[in-house]
Amino acid sequence: MPKMKTHKGTAKRFKKTGTGKLKRSHAFTSHMFRNKSQKQKRKLRKSAIVSSGDYKRIKDMI
Repeated sequence: MPKMKTHKGTAKRFKKTGTGKLKRSHAFTSHMFRNKSQKQKRKLRKSAIVSSGDYKRIKDMI
């Protein structure tokens, strides 16, 4: 059985934390900022942890 290849699109979007969780960035951060509140834009800057439902699927792709 050959090795599984890394899905490069996924590898660019997700990073592994020290404890093994997966970090992701938020969507809605590229344009149309005048429609978004300052609070929303500030919260979108920070990274988020991948949900448990998606974790296994993404982990296999990395």
